[in-house]
Amino acid sequence: MFLKRIFDLVCSSMLLIVFSPLLLLISAVVWVSSGRPIFFRQERAGFRRLIFKIIKFRTMSFGEVSGKGALITASLDKRVTKLGRILRKYKLDELPQLFNVFLGNMSLVGPRPEVPKFVDMYPDEVRDQVLSVRPGITDIASIEFFNEEKLLLAGENVEKMYAESILPAKLNLAVKYVKTRNMSMDIKLLLKTMLKMVGYYQ
Repeated sequence: MFLKRIFDLVCSSMLLIVFSPLLLLISAVVWVSSGRPIFFRQERAGFRRLIFKIIKFRTMSFGEVSGKGALITASLDKRVTKLGRILRKYKLDELPQLFNVFLGNMSLVGPRPEVPKFVDMYPDEVRDQVLSVRPGITDIASIEFFNEEKLLLAGENVEKMYAESILPAKLNLAVKYVKTRNMSMDIKLLLKTMLKMVGYYQ
């Protein structure tokens, strides 16, 4: 756990420096194209069910980030801006989560953090296992469901579809990660994620 935290702290610091020009550029483009807020913050359940606010670039139209709409985004969701679609396609909206990693709310690799509403749906034993580690920016499920939005249809009850068809599969993969995790696996998952982002890993 200590070694993983040091790895996260060092890597997130380096990546924030390396990606700082890109972070500033995206911030400026979001501001110019759709105004403030630049970032989207949402409560998620983290390590030992502690609530924290995940940080992403805002990809939805102003006024659609209040949390009153569906918690899950489907393919062709009208709330998503044109710029937002590009950011989401290449997962660039996730870059600000490096701040979450630096602060200790998240890890580079770990089960993706869910909103409390969906965490309440976890079977008790699964919940205990998945929340026994820090949530991550990427994991096995993130790679397997890289194009998750395409599996959901806008206009349908996307939250129900997600809870019934996708969440159980993602939880199985999350449990698999928790039971077999090690630094070597984390590095491999990070490399696979980067290759996936640039289209070199299927």
